[in-house]
Amino acid sequence: MHLELNPYNPGSGLPPRVMGGRQQEMDAFDLIVARTKRDLPNRGMVLSGLRGVGKTVLLNYLRSHADNHGWFTIWLEGKPEAQGFTEVREKFARELTSAARRYNGPSGKDRLREAFGTIQSFNLALGVPGIKADISVSANRANSGTIDIDLEELVEDVSLALKADKSAFAIFIDEMQDLDQELLSALITVQHAAGQRGWPFYIVGAGLPNLPTTLSEARTYAERLFTYRTIGPLADTDAHYALTRPAKEMGAEYSQDALDVLLDASGRYPYFIQEFGKAIWDAAPSTPFTEEDAEVAVSIGRSQLDAGFFSSRWGRATRKERGYLRAMAHDGDAGSSTSQIAERLGVKVTALGPARAQLINKGIIYSPKYGQVAFTVPGMSGFILRQQED
Repeated sequence: MHLELNPYNPGSGLPPRVMGGRQQEMDAFDLIVARTKRDLPNRGMVLSGLRGVGKTVLLNYLRSHADNHGWFTIWLEGKPEAQGFTEVREKFARELTSAARRYNGPSGKDRLREAFGTIQSFNLALGVPGIKADISVSANRANSGTIDIDLEELVEDVSLALKADKSAFAIFIDEMQDLDQELLSALITVQHAAGQRGWPFYIVGAGLPNLPTTLSEARTYAERLFTYRTIGPLADTDAHYALTRPAKEMGAEYSQDALDVLLDASGRYPYFIQEFGKAIWDAAPSTPFTEEDAEVAVSIGRSQLDAGFFSSRWGRATRKERGYLRAMAHDGDAGSSTSQIAERLGVKVTALGPARAQLINKGIIYSPKYGQVAFTVPGMSGFILRQQED
């Protein structure tokens, strides 16, 4: 096979050649766009699921769709580390300025130019000076230094300016569960205000399975502000299409046995499909791909996943945290009881609280419900069990 023609594209947020199985989410967002054009109310959207299910790819697609309809869009990514507080605010300011420049060209409408003066005030209030967009600062808007007030005034001015053109202001947020509490609460509050007052403003967020709970803890009414979509592995037909269609476009085919091996190994997760698809294309001597080719590809693909996708998370865990993860791994990916983990490690549940909290903070595990924990990455238990004690 010609390596340069490999149609598979494994990577963080990299768009696959074929994206299937997410039509319901695309249709739901398209309905938001359609209702906005008719000046009808909408809710934001929240996508939640494990790593490797394609949330970032889907979020990028939805933003591109919004851009094609003339929306004012910005992109943020939550960061759990201490420096994330500053980094996210700097990104917020730069994204706002970039979007303002797109709308503030020679053909920009006066009402938009006037509204975007609030952006400069907001950026200064965020403490991110030095970002210029050839827009004068609004003297009386979004400059209180209190993010709840300033964000609301920013959203009001920009979204109402866009409303006349049946357009909207949307913030697309990846890893939303990692936003700092102050910014997360402010965003939820302004989404609430926008819904009540008819402003065309929407938050479209993506994150781990605990994201809905995180939002509800930040503001109890968050559960009513968004359309929640759980993103999981692909259905059989969609997984089959995602694997075979790229190859077919390049003149290659799979035997049924080869398909069965790869789909079973992938668990129908989009990222794993891309990884195993790339591996079989690189390893197979010819097409159609055989069962033997597929078995070789699984071995290669799993080695790639072990070296990057899994090990990057394993490497962030301390020795004590790895002991906790090993105890979890015996239950597979379905989840573990915190009391069972403590029993296996011969300690009290309370003694494991710090390790559990740090692993959640690092995004390696999450709590699906009280007294339980599970891996955020499918296949993590198998990886851990393959590791030697250290």
